[in-house]
Amino acid sequence: MKKNVLIALAVLAAGTLSAQNNFTLSSPDGRLRVEVAVDGTVEYSVLHGDDVMIAPSAISMTTAGVPSFGVDARLAGSSTRSVDDTFDAPVYKRARVRDNFNELTLRFRNNYNIVFRAYDDGAAYRFEYTGKKAFEVLGEQAEFTFPAAAEGVFSYVRGGGNGKTGDKFERQFFNSFENFYTYEPLSSWKSEQLAFLPVVVGGPNGKKVCITEADLMDYPGMYLYGGAKDGTLAGVYAPYPKTVEQGGHNQLQMIVTARENYIARVAGPTCFPWRVMVVAENDAELLDNDIVYKISSPPTGDFSWVKPGKVAWDWWNAWNLYGVDFAAGVNTETYKYYIDFASDHGIEYVILDEGWAVNKRADLMQVVPEIDLPGILGYAAERNVGIILWAGYWAFDRDMENICRHYSDMGVKGFKVDFMDRDDQQMVDFNRRAAETGARYGLLIDLHGTHKPTGLHRTYPNVVNFEGVNGLEQMKWSPDLDQVTYDVTIPFVRQVAGPMDYTQGAMRNATAGNYRSVYSEAMSQGTRCRQLAEYVVFESPLNMLCDSPSNYMNEKECLEFIAAIPTVWDETVVLGGEIAKYVSMARRSGEQWYVGAMTNWTARSLTLDLSFLGEGKFAAEVYRDGVNASRAARDYKKETIGIPEDRRLKIDMAPGGGWTAKIYRVTD
Repeated sequence: MKKNVLIALAVLAAGTLSAQNNFTLSSPDGRLRVEVAVDGTVEYSVLHGDDVMIAPSAISMTTAGVPSFGVDARLAGSSTRSVDDTFDAPVYKRARVRDNFNELTLRFRNNYNIVFRAYDDGAAYRFEYTGKKAFEVLGEQAEFTFPAAAEGVFSYVRGGGNGKTGDKFERQFFNSFENFYTYEPLSSWKSEQLAFLPVVVGGPNGKKVCITEADLMDYPGMYLYGGAKDGTLAGVYAPYPKTVEQGGHNQLQMIVTARENYIARVAGPTCFPWRVMVVAENDAELLDNDIVYKISSPPTGDFSWVKPGKVAWDWWNAWNLYGVDFAAGVNTETYKYYIDFASDHGIEYVILDEGWAVNKRADLMQVVPEIDLPGILGYAAERNVGIILWAGYWAFDRDMENICRHYSDMGVKGFKVDFMDRDDQQMVDFNRRAAETGARYGLLIDLHGTHKPTGLHRTYPNVVNFEGVNGLEQMKWSPDLDQVTYDVTIPFVRQVAGPMDYTQGAMRNATAGNYRSVYSEAMSQGTRCRQLAEYVVFESPLNMLCDSPSNYMNEKECLEFIAAIPTVWDETVVLGGEIAKYVSMARRSGEQWYVGAMTNWTARSLTLDLSFLGEGKFAAEVYRDGVNASRAARDYKKETIGIPEDRRLKIDMAPGGGWTAKIYRVTD
């Protein structure tokens, strides 16, 4: 481990103090600065070079039971430190992460601190409570101020539902955190409409700011609202649930019927979530940023047992097997077939999605009679395949300890938990408890139906994926969605926060003209090679094969590629990209490099810089769009090519297309 920490009680190169209580905190390379002004209130701004990325913005926290933070603010002292550390990242997009930052801690009377960090590629701040009294947080002021004409890339909360308290935002606090992206000036923000994180805002000279949060453990998630003051995005938080009732999807959710007048309850000394602002000089820099991961709490304990991998998945393909002599569906014979498929192709897991437990009972101990679960688990164990069970939120939460103990003892390897659809303090704490309880019983946790990741996957590496994505499932029911443009937007926005349970791998592929939504026989938008490239571009330690085993076995070349590709990486290299237009990335596992690229509905030629390969002779197994891919999206060509000595490789992609390659060293 490399570690270099320098602490001072007053002033270092990273921070300066004047009589007016103005502070400047610089990043290690000196290019990014956080400026803080304390004068009864607290304001911060973020600059990169000569460019103002975030103009002066107010922060505070209104409390009951203790004096409020950042209100009538009176400094008690300050300190700074510099850290340059590296640490292992066992289930991530690189094997080791460098954590290099300067930090300023402002200590205030009344037992609270505000901590600011400056990285070369972003900034963050958080409140800390150092007292012992319990109290309530009535509200938090988190502002991010931009020019009104600044353009944003963000997802409004889609619809919302089941809100019953009458608050103008209440219906939006119950949502799936899935929607397409809006590209518009902040001045055009829809009245009374919230957006969920992350959000990207354009700055001077083509620079970008991505706003998100990290180390969210026992506090409500943050939405952003831009309808109050032009150019200012303000944090909004769901109040704490006062009363809830069972309902929602198949009685698997808890619907808030009344809320308290506070957003969080605090029992004692507490570190609140980091407010994170990633700063990128160009779009491509957003594709590979580690701030959320490295600023979150490190793990404690042994997680060496965590085994990421790929999953043969049943729900998206609607159990559509063919050429078999049994009725396909939620039954033992079908799952044994999935297990055989996974075993034959080196796929680590099979998921039993919704349907294996009795419907509308919210009781995971009641298994439908068509499923012989002990028999399935025994069959899977003999074939070295792990079984993961789907669980609705309330069915899991109401008996979490017993469920984890029981199914771990039976040999289940993990749970895919779904339909949380809230991020108030109560639900955020559920995610943490699910991670912690799963870890005690050696269980993987896939948090589907939840908000964006905020670093829980670092603290609990058994949390191997998150949804919060308008993923491929949308193709089953969304006739008008432009998924192709979405696919080349999420790597720059949502993926900044962490891995995505997007569930790619469709073998039925459609052009813009022939796509249609079919629930029982779903297809993707874009070309076959696009689906393959998504296994490189999208981060997903627990990665689905969404289509039917029958379809994959009729597409042996593609199956071979998908089955072999890793799901975690030793190194990630960004090759290029522009939001909503194209993306290209390279990832390494051991000695093996994979490269993936995707375009929007515009055919595109790129020249990839493969200089990261270093010295030697290399060749590549390439999957590229076929000559007729613009008419027949499944058309592709697999070929072997040599990598040019100058490491400049030209590629072509059809509209909605993709390109991917497995690169290997050639020995004479």
